[in-house]
Amino acid sequence: MTKNKTEEDYLLDGIDLFNSRKFYAAHDSWEYLWTEYPLKDSLFIQGLIQLSVAYFHITNLNLTGSKNLFNKSLPKLKKFPSSHRNINVEEIIILAEKSLNKVIDIDKVNQFDWSLVPQIKLKK
Repeated sequence: MTKNKTEEDYLLDGIDLFNSRKFYAAHDSWEYLWTEYPLKDSLFIQGLIQLSVAYFHITNLNLTGSKNLFNKSLPKLKKFPSSHRNINVEEIIILAEKSLNKVIDIDKVNQFDWSLVPQIKLKK
């Protein structure tokens, strides 16, 4: 990670990576933001980090890890308004809850419905 990027750059990079389903790379970008910048909403960024790792665990054949990370992420994200940082938080929460329920209901990762993964959008 480079120091000449701004806090906003790391947030946006993470969003682009998440939306491209590069969940671990999104985690890395947000993790750097979370650890290297003094954030008033560090809990929100931590929730995004955990959300990205929840989806990463599905790709890594780890349903238990995925379920655990959804259960850590969702309470954090729910503490913020529906459009925190102009992000579609409410939609993300709804789809993450559906994803969690799907993970609970399936036995194998190939049964996961990838259409449940939210797209993180910035409201204009």
